[in-house]
Amino acid sequence: MKTFNITITDPIGIHARPAGLLVKEATQYQSTVTIGKNDKNVDAKRIMAIMSLGVKQGETVRVTVEGPDEKVAAEAIEKFMKENL
Repeated sequence: MKTFNITITDPIGIHARPAGLLVKEATQYQSTVTIGKNDKNVDAKRIMAIMSLGVKQGETVRVTVEGPDEKVAAEAIEKFMKENL
């Protein structure tokens, strides 16, 4: 299992467009990808689940990747999030 924390820098937070891009990135991998804020964790392959977190600029989320391609997936998703969120 690979886990990392990332602080959201997008001025609007995680809204529909970046959430959709995150889903597109996460679905490329076999591993289970979850994103969490506080005590709530959701499937990062579901746009409505991500948006239900209500993540705003400056908040930190925790991403967990677990599965057969977790190393590659975690690296790619972390890079994606740093560049787009």
